[in-house]
Amino acid sequence: MKFSNEIDIFINDYVKDLNSGTASIFAGAGMSIPAGFVNWTDLMSEIATDLGLDLNLEKDLVSIAQFHVNENQNRTKINRKILEEFTEDVSETDNHRIVARLPVSSIWTTNYDQLIEKSFEKEYKVIDVKYTNDQLLTTKPKRDIVIYKMHGDVSHPNDAILTKEQYEHYYQTHEPFINALSGELTTKTFLFIGFSFNDPNLDYVLSRLNFRFRKQQRQHYCFVKTPKIGDYNIPDQASLDYSIKKQNLIINDLKRYGIKSLKIEKYSDITEVLKEIEIRYKKQTVFISGSAETYEPYEKNDALGFVHKLSKLLIRNEYKIVNGFGWGIGSSVINGALEQIYENPKKHSESQLIMKPFPQFESGNKKLPELWKEYRQNMISQCGLCIFIFGNKNDKGEIINADGVIKEFEIAKQNQCICIPIGTTQYASKIIFEEISKNPENYYDNYEAIFPFIVKLNDTSLSLDEILKVIQELLNKIKK
Repeated sequence: MKFSNEIDIFINDYVKDLNSGTASIFAGAGMSIPAGFVNWTDLMSEIATDLGLDLNLEKDLVSIAQFHVNENQNRTKINRKILEEFTEDVSETDNHRIVARLPVSSIWTTNYDQLIEKSFEKEYKVIDVKYTNDQLLTTKPKRDIVIYKMHGDVSHPNDAILTKEQYEHYYQTHEPFINALSGELTTKTFLFIGFSFNDPNLDYVLSRLNFRFRKQQRQHYCFVKTPKIGDYNIPDQASLDYSIKKQNLIINDLKRYGIKSLKIEKYSDITEVLKEIEIRYKKQTVFISGSAETYEPYEKNDALGFVHKLSKLLIRNEYKIVNGFGWGIGSSVINGALEQIYENPKKHSESQLIMKPFPQFESGNKKLPELWKEYRQNMISQCGLCIFIFGNKNDKGEIINADGVIKEFEIAKQNQCICIPIGTTQYASKIIFEEISKNPENYYDNYEAIFPFIVKLNDTSLSLDEILKVIQELLNKIKK
C-alpha cells in the first residue's frame, strides 16, 4: 500500500520511538468494536430507553448514565450491561495482534474489555495490568508491558468509570492515574487508535492535561477517517460538506494537545499502517542462519573472519542480530558483534545482540524436532532480514546440506522476511539463492533494485571483502 508523505514520515518517526523504548499506544472503543464489542451509544441504548430518552437526540452519554443512577439510586443495571457486553468470547482483531507484537513500552486504554491483555498473552509476554490505584504501587516481576486501564475493568463493573459524577471526581479518586498519564504524555510518543475525540472517556482527561502541559507538549498522533457520502449521518453532499468542515475544526483543535491527525480513507487503512510499522521495525533485526562443518571453498580462518566482519558491519549499521548459535559460525557471530559494541559503547548496546541457543533436551511432551520448529518460528518472527551462510553438516561422515537452514529459509519466507543468501558460501545458501532466482518478485517488494545485489553475492569471483561491500550496498538500498 502506498502511503501519503505525512503517514510515511510518521511511520519512520514512530519506528525510531519503538527502538528507543518511548512509543506507547492509547486504545479507544474503536479498537474493540470490530471484534464485536459495543460502542458507547449501543451500551447506553437500553439505559436511555428506560429513562424515556431518544439517543438520536442525545449526545451527552455520560449524563444519561448519571440520570439512570439518579433515578434508581443504584447502578445495578449498568453493571449488568457491562458484564453482558464485554465478557463475550470474541477474538482479537489484526490491530490487536500487531500491537501485541510491537515493543511498545505501555498501553493506555479507556476500554473495559480484556482483548488487549489476551493479545499480549498470546505473544507470550508478561503483562502488568493496572486498573486500581493500589495496583500502581506494585511492579510485576519481568513484565514486558504495562497496561493502564484508566476507567476500570470488566471484572469489576461497579468500579468502572461511567457516570458524570465519577468523571467529575476522577481527579480526586484516580489522581495517581492522572499523574502517571501526565508523565507518559510528556516523555513518550502516543498513537491514539479508535478515538473519535468526541469520546467522553477521554475529553475530561485531555482538557485538563492541556492546561497543565500546553507549553511542554510532545508530538502525538491519531487516525482520522476522511468523511464520505454513505458514512453514518452523511446521506448527501450538504451533510458531507458540514462533516468535512467540522472535522477540520476538530483536527485543528487537537493540535492544542500536541496531537497530529493522520488522515485515512477507510478504517482498514489503520491495519495497513500498523503492518508497515511492524515491517519497518523488524527490518532493523537480522537473523543469521547458517552452519558449517566445512568452510569450502574458503579456508577456515578466512571464512570465520568473514562472519566476524559481517557481524561487526551489521552492528555498525544499527541492526540487532538474532543468533541461534549455528554450528561452526555462532561463536564468530557473537565475537564480531561484541567487538563492535565494545569499540563504541556509547553508540551501540549489548541489546543489539540477541542470543538464542537451541534447546538440547526434550521439554514436557514435546520432542526435540517439535521444540526446534517452534524455536525457529519464534526467532525468525522477530526479524525482518535473514542472512544465510554456508549451511552444511556432517551426516555419518558425509558432508550434506543442512536441512535446518532450509527450514529457516521456509519460515523466513512465510514471515515475509527479506532473504539474503550468500551463495558464494555454497551448500544450503546456494540452494536458497537458486530457489529465489526462479521467481525473485515473490521474495522482494522492490526486486528490480534488490535482486541484482543477491546475484552479486553468488559471484564466486568476488573476494570475501568484496562480498562485504556488496552487503553494505544492499543494506543501504533496503533502508531507503
